[in-house]
Amino acid sequence: MAEKVLVTGGAGYIGSHCVVELIEAGYQPVVVDNFSNAVREGGVAESIRRIEKLLDTSIEFHELDLLDHQGLEKLFKKHSFSAVMHFAGLKAVGESVEQPLQYYRVNLSASMNLLEVMQAHRVHNLVFSSSATVYGDPQHLPIDEQHPVGGCTNPYGKTKYFIEEMIKDQCKAEKDLNAVLLRYFNPIGAHSSGLIGEDPQGIPNNLLPYVAQVAVGRRKCLSVFGNDYDTVDGTGVRDYIHVVDLAKGHIAALKKLKDSCGFKVYNLGTGRGYSVLQMVKAMEKASGKEIQYKIAPRRDGDVASCYADPTVAERELGWKAAFDLERMCEDLWRWQSMNPTGFTNGTLS
Repeated sequence: MAEKVLVTGGAGYIGSHCVVELIEAGYQPVVVDNFSNAVREGGVAESIRRIEKLLDTSIEFHELDLLDHQGLEKLFKKHSFSAVMHFAGLKAVGESVEQPLQYYRVNLSASMNLLEVMQAHRVHNLVFSSSATVYGDPQHLPIDEQHPVGGCTNPYGKTKYFIEEMIKDQCKAEKDLNAVLLRYFNPIGAHSSGLIGEDPQGIPNNLLPYVAQVAVGRRKCLSVFGNDYDTVDGTGVRDYIHVVDLAKGHIAALKKLKDSCGFKVYNLGTGRGYSVLQMVKAMEKASGKEIQYKIAPRRDGDVASCYADPTVAERELGWKAAFDLERMCEDLWRWQSMNPTGFTNGTLS
């Protein structure tokens, strides 16, 4: 029997790509999502429906909000999970600055509910989707796992930091609990089939989906937030990682849990930073389109540069990012050009 893995937020961008990798690695994912950032097709997420067609399989899906403690209990009574991958949560930096209470309520309460129900049902293995935002304004570059955390520059980052602390404390209290925390840098790209990718509901909060939507003609112009940072061209520098590389990192983390590893933290990034304007040029090359942009004021909560030292993940997980910037942009453009309005193109035939 294939091991069952619960995937929370599994209809979203990163979660859906991890579902593909789980199935291909021989696991049986059970997906829950509340559709806060996913497109519905009937009673199922369109991303999950497309994965079923892509891999010629069926995937168990439940519409469930992790704030629904009773619903979560019911799910854990029905299944015997070997592990949980926890992606569910609100994730927009700018929105978190405007609506901090919503971020604290949703992200922290959902994670507490999940940890409580896992403990009650003796599920001892967790992979948590964390973020490089827990590092705050970098004190040194590249950022390794020993870099101080908690000096977060926005409420979204603070929720990730607080959840990390909750998990760490629970690992100390519950000796059987194993948790691998993956601090992502900036996931971009899409599955090479072009069938699943990032489809933000409303105006994209992240750079690359916005750039892709400008390239495809869905939006007129990109706003570049700040061109006076101490970087190569004055625009913000980030470590962009292909979402499929990121998903493979989660499979490596699942395998690490088998070692009864306790509490572990790993950076998932490429170790190289690119500026906003470098990314615009790379997307122009991939799409063959000119991308209009204008310079706008800096955003609250943004930092000048942020890129990873991923060597610990390479050493301990046997994982390393494989895709280069050109491939990331090519796969993103394939997704965007095949799906100019995202999953709402209509159902896949």
